[in-house]
Amino acid sequence: MTIKTYGTVGTEQRKQMNGLEFVQGLASGALPLNTIAQTLGYDVAEAESGRVVITLVPTSAHLNPAGTVHGGLTATLLDSCMGLAIQSTLEKGVGSTTLEIKISFVRPITPETGLITAEGTVLNCGRRVGTAEGRVTDSKGRLLVHGTTTCLIFDG
Repeated sequence: MTIKTYGTVGTEQRKQMNGLEFVQGLASGALPLNTIAQTLGYDVAEAESGRVVITLVPTSAHLNPAGTVHGGLTATLLDSCMGLAIQSTLEKGVGSTTLEIKISFVRPITPETGLITAEGTVLNCGRRVGTAEGRVTDSKGRLLVHGTTTCLIFDG
């Protein structure tokens, strides 16, 4: 089992990698995951060009006042997997950031749901804008949440 670290990747180090190398480094543990991954307890589990998978086991720490997992948790998982899927297609020295995200909640999530998987897949990636879709499923493959994103692509 790979032990993951948390932090940020410096700008100069980041510029030396293409997007796929960067995202695969997060998945393999060669690069640190961001600190929100540590706070929420998620992991970048798989990365290939145009596709990223993030996993998490929900706990009581993720609950809203109604006793189900807060929607912001799955929003973060989707924002991360979809954004990283877009990043995985970019060349050296090119970055991206979320412009818009749309999410639909299909089923409630509780700690009893067990492992959830967020998978982001690129729909289209141009010179300035990339779009992706994402799905959060449980261990039985049932759809829990889905969404889309639009990302700005920029030099630097």
